[in-house]
Amino acid sequence: MSVNNNTLNNLIDSESRALAPAAVGSQVALMSVISVVTIISFNLLRPKNKIIYEPKVKYHVGDKPPPRISDSLFGWLPPLFRTKEPELVDKLGLDAVTFLRFGRLMRWLFTGVTLLTCGILIPVNAIYNVKEVTSGNRDILSILTIRDVSGKILFVHVAVSYLITFLIIGLVYIHWKKMVELRRQWYRSPEYVQSFYARTLQVTQVPKKYQSDEGIRAIFETYKVPYPTTSVHIGRKVGRLPELIDYHNTTVRELETYLVKYLKNGTIGKKRPTIRIGGSCGCGGQRKDAIDFYTEKLKRTEAAIEEYRNQIDTRKAENFGFASMAAVPYAHIVARQLRTKHPKGTDIALAPNPKDIVWENMNKSPAEIRAKRMIGFLWLALVCFFNTVPLFIISILANLNAIKSFVPFLRSWASASPATFALVSGVLPPTVSGIFGFFLPVIMRWLSQFMGALTHSKLDRQVIAHYFAFLVISQLVIFTLIGVIFNAAEEIVSEIGEDSFKDIINNLNTLPSVINATYINQSSYWLTFFPLRGFLIVFDLAQILNLVWISIKTRLFGRTPRDIREWTQPPEFQYAIHYSNTLFMASVGLVFAPLAPLVALAACIVFWMSSWVNKYQLMFVYTTKVETGGRLWNLVINRLMFLVVFMQALLVLTIGLQLGFRTFYWVSTIPPIFIVAIFKIYLNRTFNDQFQYYTPTDEELRAAKVHSERADHKGNRLERRFGHPALHTELFTPMLHAKMMPLLSQVYRGRIGKDQAKLDEYGGQKMEAQVVEGGIKIAAIEQRDLEYDPALYRRDRGELDWDARSIASTTLMNDAASIAPSQMQGGASLPGYDKYLASGPGAYELSRLDSQQEPLLSGKIYEGMYPSQNSLSMPPAIPYVDTRSNTPVSQYPPQPTRQYTASPQAQYSSRPSPHQDSPSQLYPPQDQNMAGRGTYRG
Repeated sequence: MSVNNNTLNNLIDSESRALAPAAVGSQVALMSVISVVTIISFNLLRPKNKIIYEPKVKYHVGDKPPPRISDSLFGWLPPLFRTKEPELVDKLGLDAVTFLRFGRLMRWLFTGVTLLTCGILIPVNAIYNVKEVTSGNRDILSILTIRDVSGKILFVHVAVSYLITFLIIGLVYIHWKKMVELRRQWYRSPEYVQSFYARTLQVTQVPKKYQSDEGIRAIFETYKVPYPTTSVHIGRKVGRLPELIDYHNTTVRELETYLVKYLKNGTIGKKRPTIRIGGSCGCGGQRKDAIDFYTEKLKRTEAAIEEYRNQIDTRKAENFGFASMAAVPYAHIVARQLRTKHPKGTDIALAPNPKDIVWENMNKSPAEIRAKRMIGFLWLALVCFFNTVPLFIISILANLNAIKSFVPFLRSWASASPATFALVSGVLPPTVSGIFGFFLPVIMRWLSQFMGALTHSKLDRQVIAHYFAFLVISQLVIFTLIGVIFNAAEEIVSEIGEDSFKDIINNLNTLPSVINATYINQSSYWLTFFPLRGFLIVFDLAQILNLVWISIKTRLFGRTPRDIREWTQPPEFQYAIHYSNTLFMASVGLVFAPLAPLVALAACIVFWMSSWVNKYQLMFVYTTKVETGGRLWNLVINRLMFLVVFMQALLVLTIGLQLGFRTFYWVSTIPPIFIVAIFKIYLNRTFNDQFQYYTPTDEELRAAKVHSERADHKGNRLERRFGHPALHTELFTPMLHAKMMPLLSQVYRGRIGKDQAKLDEYGGQKMEAQVVEGGIKIAAIEQRDLEYDPALYRRDRGELDWDARSIASTTLMNDAASIAPSQMQGGASLPGYDKYLASGPGAYELSRLDSQQEPLLSGKIYEGMYPSQNSLSMPPAIPYVDTRSNTPVSQYPPQPTRQYTASPQAQYSSRPSPHQDSPSQLYPPQDQNMAGRGTYRG
């Protein structure tokens, strides 16, 4: 070997330790300077680019604009300090407030952890190292860590770990309690109470013989739920229609892109754009005219969708359905009672917002979901396996100081230019890690959807679970193991040629100290990781890449009207990615807090930065895709509790390696693990039910807004709200800038006609259009209409849009009895209502009334309206019991004992449902748009 053992040891023990602090310092300095420059750029760019930095000032839901913000250099800071949580709940929604509260929990948690570790452990570590460790075996970073500390002084670290555990338990309890209170307020908010989905139940895994409207109704009747359903709806098969619609809309986007590119700046391009069909990597295949290709493709897809919609049999049922209840509390009580019952083999739960549903997964059978999950986990394992390649690269880059002795190029570089070597060794590892980690969330989300998630919020929960586990296993566990193996191999290699094989084997007893030193030394890498994370947070605030990309795209390719409209809307906040990154930073900070306190300090600084930056982003830039009421809180707190156990487990290993496992001193670090487990059980029993379900009081049950069965049936509310979007969605109409429209005669052959196109993108507004070959309409969009209309944005984003329309249609149809008489204007009550309140419902409570103003206890009913009810009498009342107090809560309205008579399955399975309308009844003609052509066939 070219370098003898003594030389190697000198290099490792002296030079590498001298360079490691320099590498960390260079990374911290570089990222700090770049972050300051980025913040200055943001302050200069913000006043002139408000559509990027403050889109929610123009686009907000309802009458809830964000606070006014000044154009001064730091005018965006005062609103962040002045705006408190109650106002944020009203303006941003509970999902955003939950994320911000979790950020506050992290920043105050790590503030406390930093005070404990830096205030207690750093002085202990420094004093011990100065006294007991020679100057040649320590550096400015190592003396602040637990690496060389031994003896009973280590019990100070154990005591601090107890304090950290109790600090986390206290903060989590305070925030959990506040989150339950916020959740209760959300359940009682007008936005939730007035939403139709809030009083709807979702029924999945419906057996074949119950796959009808009457089958769904029978499932509830058989179980004798305390409150009857007001309407039911079984899902309908749509076949490949959603796929065809997506295919069509993608084709429209491609056609618009090539038209704008060809007609950029209002002039005909020199060459018509072309596209290669077939081949791969730009080789082979056939080159065709792109505009002609996509125009012909659009004609074919329109014809295919029109034919498919005409032939589709919407009476074929799926294995899922929905049932609406008369009031929001009723739905929650029934869902709570049926969550573990699985009547007739079904799963019944609260229905999600229809905008949240992943429709393609709704009809998957349990066997299909199991198969997809198994394949998905295999893919996850494969991704983890291949991720070891970049991890190995990062590990090598993080140990450049150690391997430079074996690589002449690195050795000469380090000798010639120590500053640049330190800079590269500090900046390169976290940068490479960030690049490789950019695509992981996308992969995780795709795999989660493939594995059968039913809603986008469920996708977020699975992405957080999978991505967080992936980061911890790969970035912490595997990365550390690679470092341990690397250093152990280095130790053995350094002895080959110098010692005999027997001596090498005998020296293996030094491996525990090597392992211990390795993962503690890796704290230097994480000290370079956090400055990069801080810069990325500030970089996301400045959105420089977005500005640069839009500028390049506008100047080189041009932007379609659709691109501009979508770009002007506030983007959606990616909660899953931000939660995962926050949890991973917390995992690094907590795991190394007792071992290397500076890591906890770095994490604390980044959490304070991210807390304020995220508050600005959610107040002025980003919006929530679908409001779930902070549903992710429980999930992220569970991961935080796991991190406390992980921190203690690593401390157990450290104490065992430092003092020896035979001494059993390591047992003193185990109790916090059991304390956390007991605390978690307490949280589940105390808060889970209150968090997941609306638990009404007796007074709230009496005051609940009760909707009538007739109103739900009359407007087909359930079918319209929870019918598959593909059955009624309108197709994209090709759009082009108005100044480019006169040039279409030079683009297309043949006669071009003039017409009008009704655009759903513009709220059904009719625009001037030209009809090109094949009957394709291309709408002309004026410059003033390019940006998204704020009024349309409020309509499309409002959670109550469907319900508001239903209420409006109820008003038009004079359905004054659609809600309980106590909710009518002026407080007027129907004849007999007071008597009803005093004595309770009669025998025909569930029957439909003969007129809108008829007394509630009238005996006249529609005969034969619901065949399945001919065999139905009143089911027994099931008292709702609050599980916390075991005290029955009286129901409103109270119900006497009812009994069911046996009804053969054929009564509802073979007979068509009375509400099972034909396609034309479910979706009446509404001047539907098929890319500008009226192709709807009712």
